[in-house]
Amino acid sequence: MHRTRVQTLGIVAVLVTLAGWLVFRALASRGVVPATVPWLVVAVEVVIAAIVLAMGWSVRQYLKGNKPDLDPIRAARTAVLAKSSCYTGAVLAGWYGAQVLAVLGDLDVASQRARAAAAGVAVVGALVMAAVGLVVEWFCRIPPPEDGAADTGNHSRAPSPDPAAG
Repeated sequence: MHRTRVQTLGIVAVLVTLAGWLVFRALASRGVVPATVPWLVVAVEVVIAAIVLAMGWSVRQYLKGNKPDLDPIRAARTAVLAKSSCYTGAVLAGWYGAQVLAVLGDLDVASQRARAAAAGVAVVGALVMAAVGLVVEWFCRIPPPEDGAADTGNHSRAPSPDPAAG
């Protein structure tokens, strides 16, 4: 599994922000006002980030040799969870960022300021979740084999087709 690139997450966040902003503009033209982002969203984002970080810390300790009883399947699942945390954080940052952009022109209205503040804090929570996912992915990387270690991988190549046979 390849590590997630920050640039990829940035592109995902920008594309979701653009799509979300278009959706919110279309809804606003029809007089529909989206609901305010609940503050519980931020708490859930932070709790998820904390769980991913705790699981990643266990894997890091396992790879350092401090926790030899960790199941390798759990380590692999933690790596997958970290990757999903990265992408979920990017998507949520884009979605809530679009909500902030949708109300930027109306910040003089108290309800719109509250909506922008709640969505802005949710963006920060989503970015924390994505950052924790990136860190835990780094925790889960397997170090390369040492020079003296025997290579047990099968690196044989399939025979190349005979150009004379045809």
